[in-house]
Order: sequence, then C-alpha cells, then structure tokens
Amino acid sequence: MARESLVAFAQAVTIPSAPQGDEDEADGWIYKPVESCMAHHHRLLLAKLQACMEERYGRLMIFMPPGSAKSIYAGVVAPAWAMGRWPGFNLVATSYADKPIHRNSRRCRQIVGSKEYRAIWPELPVLSSSAIDEWGMSNGSTALWKGIDGGITSSRANGVIIDDPVANRGEAESATVMDSRWDEYKDTVKSRLKPGAFIIIIQTRWAPDDLAGRILPEDWSGESGRIMCRDGFEWEVLCIAAKCERKDDPLGRKIGEYLWPEWFDARHWTNFEPNGKDPGLARSWASMYQQRPRPDEGNQFEADWIKWYDPDSLDFKRKPLRYYGASDYAVTEKSASNDPDWTEHGVFGMDPEGDLYGVDWWFDRVTIDEGANAEITLAKRWKVSEWWGARGKDENAVAPMRKRLQRERAARGERGVYYHRDLLPDDKDKIAKVASFRGYVHSGCVYLPLGRPWAIRLADQLCKFRGVDSDQDDGVDVCGLIGRGLAEMRDPAAPVTPEEAVNPGPFTVNQLRREQRDQQRAGAKRGRR
Repeated sequence: MARESLVAFAQAVTIPSAPQGDEDEADGWIYKPVESCMAHHHRLLLAKLQACMEERYGRLMIFMPPGSAKSIYAGVVAPAWAMGRWPGFNLVATSYADKPIHRNSRRCRQIVGSKEYRAIWPELPVLSSSAIDEWGMSNGSTALWKGIDGGITSSRANGVIIDDPVANRGEAESATVMDSRWDEYKDTVKSRLKPGAFIIIIQTRWAPDDLAGRILPEDWSGESGRIMCRDGFEWEVLCIAAKCERKDDPLGRKIGEYLWPEWFDARHWTNFEPNGKDPGLARSWASMYQQRPRPDEGNQFEADWIKWYDPDSLDFKRKPLRYYGASDYAVTEKSASNDPDWTEHGVFGMDPEGDLYGVDWWFDRVTIDEGANAEITLAKRWKVSEWWGARGKDENAVAPMRKRLQRERAARGERGVYYHRDLLPDDKDKIAKVASFRGYVHSGCVYLPLGRPWAIRLADQLCKFRGVDSDQDDGVDVCGLIGRGLAEMRDPAAPVTPEEAVNPGPFTVNQLRREQRDQQRAGAKRGRR
C-alpha cells in the first residue's frame, strides 16, 4: 500500500518534523516524529499531491496558514515517495534561499535512509552521494535542492516543487524582489522541465503580487478546485483558510470552524484574528491565515469595517427589509482579442435602522441580452423598491434590450418584470462615486452573508479598491451606485406595512409608484395588441 499510496506511505514512515540541536551542523540533525496523528487536511493534501504527480503536466498550488505542516508533507514526504516509486525520477526542489530547502533535503534523506523506507523498497539500500544540495539513489532517481536564486541549471526535472518562494512580507511587497523571482520561475525553473513534468507551489500568501498571485486569475477570491490561470494552464488549487468562511470549504467545515482543532484550539487562532484595535492584524489575518492578501496602503475600505451575518438564521429571516439593486454593465463582448470587464448586478436590503444587508449578486462576462435578463430576474425575485444604473453609453446600449425583454416576458404572463429604475450621473471621480457607500461601511452598517463566494469576492474587491481604474472594481461600482442612490432618497429605510402596500395613501411615494406600475402594465398590454 505504501508503494501505491502517498497517504499510506506517510503513515508507514517516521516523519521528521522538529529539529533538535545545532541546525547549522550537518551531522547534528536529529528529528522527532510529527507531534500528532495525521489530520483530515493532511490526508486531503497528500491525495492532491499524488494526483498532481501522476498527472501529465500536473499543476498544483497549496495555500495553508503557518504551522499546518504543509511543507513537511509536500516538501519532504512527497519527494521521498516519488523517488522510490518511479526509478529514474528527477526532482528539482527550491525555496526562497538555500537554507530552508537544504533543511528539507536533510529531512528527506533521513526518511530515505530509514528502516521503514527500506522495508517498503528493499532494492534501494544506499544513497549515491553525501551532498545536501544534490543526491540520488541506486534506482537512478535524483534530487537537486537549491534556492530559487541559486542557479538551477544543472538538472532536468520530471517535477518541480517550490516551497515558499518568498521569505517574508517585505520580500513579497518588494516589486524588485518579486520581479526577480518571477523571472527565475519563468526563465530558469520552468526551463528545467521535461515533457509532461509537474509543478507544485507551496506557500502562505503574503501579498497580491506574489508568485501565486501572478499565476492565478485576477478575480480569484479563495476558492479551491480546478482553475484556469493566466499562464494558460489549469491548476488544481487547494486553499485551506485558518477559519472557514466559505460553504464550499474543501474540508467540508462549517462557517466559523478553525483548522486542525485536534492540535490548535480556537484560542490559538484568536491571537491572530482582527480585534478592531490593531489595524495590522486585519491585513495579516487576510493574507497569511485566510490566504486572500490585499494591499496595505491607499485602500478606501478596511476589512474590519465590513460586518458579516448568517443568512440562514431566524433572526435575519425575520428582519423587515426594503430591497434595492444596481447594475454595472460591460457592453463590450468577449472575443479572442478582447477580455472585457464583468457585468454585475447586486441587491441589498435595508432594515428600519438603516443597516444594509447584501442579499444577492450576479456577475459574468456575457452578451447584453444575457446581462439584462439577469437584472430583470433579480429585480423580480426581490421585488426591489428601486434599481439604479449609470447614465452614459453603456446604459444607452442596454436600455432598449432591457425594455424588449421586459415586454417579451410580460407577454408570456410573467409578473414583476417591470420595476422602478433610475439613472445616476456617471461621475469620473471613482473615489467620489463610492463615498456614500464607504460611509455606510465605515459606520459598521454594511453586512455581507457568511459562506457566499460572491460576498467574499466582493469584500476582496472593496478592500483592494484604491480609487484608480482597475479591472477588479466592477463590484465596487455597483456598491457605489447603491450608496449614491440611497443618499438621494428621502427615507429609504422606512418599512412598508401590508396595508400601505395594498391601499397606499393619497400623495404618497407608494401611490405614485403604483400608478407608474399601472401605466407600465397598460403600455405592455397595448404593445401585445
């Protein structure tokens, strides 16, 4: 079983974890076993590692918080298993410097030289070299262990493992360092690959522009699975946050559950969670522990300003909300030579106290009619009181299509396809456009739903927004319309009683809206005739 399964192999050998003694003395390395039994996330990690190594042109990115044992299993155990399983296997293992990757080399050598390893592969009695940076085994398998800047030019590889390409936040936020690492990855590391070779990147995310950030799609928001990336390859991404915040969590955890509770209790993680007192904690928690880094300076929104709610709780379901929506259209269709912005629609509910709850969202790169159809569906679903858009060429292109779709859907007997829609000036100052919504967020009045991937994506866009043109601010534009629209309303939070909805009083907003709906319906009937 250990020959065929990486999980079984990891259970069959003694895994060196914590070094004791003088780590600078090569002969003084003594290891003790991993302190606890294999956890659920270790089994998942090992399964993903084996699948990647067995796949032709396998690609795998692993993001986990510090202390999760990702480097032990991916950077030490997996190489030892691969070198024994496939005779003639050539590995290149690298890190931000020689010292950490040499540490992995020593640990891997200890596994290969153990009695357990020889019991699994009796035909591999000796190592072919005593060097730490390059050694092999009697079956022809070899491994080169060097820092990424150390000149990886002397070996070809069936697989490359990059364990922590940056040392710390300072390196990750240095454009000079990251440009250098990116060049080494493209021009040196990848040039060592044999046909069909795999690449595994193991890291804690430090900054948006780190090595993984330059490969992932720009709108990546922490999801795991098969993801088409900017390098043209489909990567398997295993992103495990310290605290679960997604319903599609790869471990199947519930919202709010922490990683590895058998080893780290909840109190351990609260040392690093934002507490509202230290602004730096929010940034470190988002990047190092939740694996969704954001810029530190120039932001218009802070992560700890955004509140979160449970959309399935009875307390929320009983809230009287009035719903408002907004749209940001991208009218340029996608083509082989063009990669347009996203069309986005968002719906927020406001309670009588003036708090805003994000309840639904839609985004895609689609044709105008598909985007307009999605808007009508959302407005109908939530029975919105008001829907806002921006004046300009985008609205000029969309409005005729929206009206046609409304007439067609009404002709089929659908109700609720007509709703009040207002257009706001298309202000060129992006900071001014979000000022009203920023005020809501800063006051702690904006709540997003826990466990909704779109909400996590939207929170990331808000925190990354720096007030300049960006290809990741379409959701921010929708929020800006919501904020400006609400600012122009006299009393957006006033609840509507059932009696007012059925029999609105004279000279009220509800009466005027009812008359407007009646006129729209009459116009639709005339159009059908």
